[in-house]
Amino acid sequence: MDVADLRAKIRDIKDFPTEGVLFKDITTLLKDGPAFRRVVDLLAERYQRERVDVVVGIESRGFIFGGALAHQLNTGFVPVRKLGKLPGKTIEVEYELEYGRDALAIHEDAIRTGQRVLAVDDLLATGGTMAATLRLIQQLGGHVVGVAFMIELAFLHGRDKLKSYPLHSLIIYD
Repeated sequence: MDVADLRAKIRDIKDFPTEGVLFKDITTLLKDGPAFRRVVDLLAERYQRERVDVVVGIESRGFIFGGALAHQLNTGFVPVRKLGKLPGKTIEVEYELEYGRDALAIHEDAIRTGQRVLAVDDLLATGGTMAATLRLIQQLGGHVVGVAFMIELAFLHGRDKLKSYPLHSLIIYD
């Protein structure tokens, strides 16, 4: 199964969540076991030689890919969540959205100084959420060895916010 086959398994939903948006629905890919496995395998192959210590996944779909990648790479998994969702002591970061501000949190003991970190999410759009996540990783002293996405919406130029990091997207929509 190649990337074109995987791309064909992603469904477009018009006007979701708001009018004028063409939403890339990955649930149609996720429910296909061989397709889901292929995505995880392709991403894992990309980072196998990076000596990743921990995979960081962003709430919520980043948990799906991040957890599977951590398993495949034989590393730990660290969740980055919205404020108030983690039970221990956290550090937080605010970031800009097209329509306002939001904030993310990570446990303050989730990453040790110098650990090699792979940051993962399902989709790269404008890049704000991942940029905020990378700030959290840096605040904890982590070394980002890669930033991975299953999908990139290149026309939104999110890559520009992340240009300081090695970035890989499996499926790119121009």
